[in-house]
Amino acid sequence: MRSLLRVGHVLTAVACAAGLAVVPPAGASTSPHWSPRLDNPYVGARPYVNPEWSARAAAEPGGAAVAGQPTGVWLDRIASITGANGRMGLRAHLDEAVRQGANLVQLALWNLPGRDCGWLTTNGELGFGELPRYKREFVDPIASILADPRYARLRIVAVVEPNSLPFLVTHVLPRSDATMSCEQVKAAGSYTEGIGYALARLGALPNVYSYLDIGHHGSIGWDDNRKPTLELLAKAARSGGSRLGDVHGFITNTANYSALREEFIVKTVINGQHIQQTRWVDWNPFLDELSFAEFFRAEAVAAGFDPRVGVLVDTSRNGWGGPNRPTAPGAETNVDAYVESSRVDRRARIYNWCNQTGTGLGERPVAAPRPNVDAYVWMKPPGESDGASVPIPIGEENFNRMCDPDYDGRPTSTYDPTGAWRNAPPAGQWHSAQFQELLRNAHPPLA
Repeated sequence: MRSLLRVGHVLTAVACAAGLAVVPPAGASTSPHWSPRLDNPYVGARPYVNPEWSARAAAEPGGAAVAGQPTGVWLDRIASITGANGRMGLRAHLDEAVRQGANLVQLALWNLPGRDCGWLTTNGELGFGELPRYKREFVDPIASILADPRYARLRIVAVVEPNSLPFLVTHVLPRSDATMSCEQVKAAGSYTEGIGYALARLGALPNVYSYLDIGHHGSIGWDDNRKPTLELLAKAARSGGSRLGDVHGFITNTANYSALREEFIVKTVINGQHIQQTRWVDWNPFLDELSFAEFFRAEAVAAGFDPRVGVLVDTSRNGWGGPNRPTAPGAETNVDAYVESSRVDRRARIYNWCNQTGTGLGERPVAAPRPNVDAYVWMKPPGESDGASVPIPIGEENFNRMCDPDYDGRPTSTYDPTGAWRNAPPAGQWHSAQFQELLRNAHPPLA
């Protein structure tokens, strides 16, 4: 049973860096094709440390404290499979993992046709009608490389297309945030069919564990977002040759900032008024990621997903430590004052997502921290920008106003700042100032 395996094994990134050998369980075959199917791939894992990210982190003052942590490797375009602009390709990462003595590699596949239709953070290279190219030139080569017997002992965790299916709920008509791109993608069926195809190809490999992205509590927590998102996930998992059993689990908060626990909002009613009516909570039934993840998982199992599915939580930037972190429940003057002074997440709005100021590193990567949570992970490599804060030349990136610190985020009667960093570089490039703040505000604090 999954619950019997969920004990707190700290991910041994230091062991990876030291190049320790992988030792199979007693009685297991020592054939190079050995790849036992595990309930939780993170338990007992020696995760891969990406040397490219590690070198950038170590070059920052104080960065050596986290430079040995495992982070996700993002495959965000066809060229990233072989390596582009001097960066390592997929096979190079896998070879380095073997050299390190690691036995777990974390990948994020992020190149759907019409990618990122709700945010437009980057120019996805494939148009919404280019599903055949996605299958033939992106998914197929990845699956072919992962099937190489040289990598059979590696546990491959694959996050399949973050920031995708939830947009087909929150950014389509009649929603106020609807975009033409999401309308086109939904009509074409390229997200559901593409994700299903990726799940099917990866599901044929016994050492690959696929996790589907479920947004975060501040995007799909509401019933009218969460329930149709779950329906889309099930549809995708039954599309393109896939089946529900090809989904090993879900991941929440990918590349986002939502707090794990709002530990100081301990009351639901203040002076006769419920906290759900406050500006911050806004009738959301969830206050944080753990409550959301637990509830969503239970709903997914009820909808037909495997009862053993686990959840990953991206904690790379949701620490919210530093001097502005509350240390106790706030004043009960009124319900708004109570929530504002008690909440850990210090964003102006829960939907702000681009290069948020004031945040810190969250929980360090760890396996099985709670029942049904496979791991806390740093899927988004800390220090990599979410998007440029000012427009840049056409052909490099679509400028998103949510990355502009001077943009009024929503057409409301009150000023809604985006909370984004100034002078931020394009998405994926190193953002030194933000990384330094993540170190300073880490919670738990860095030793």
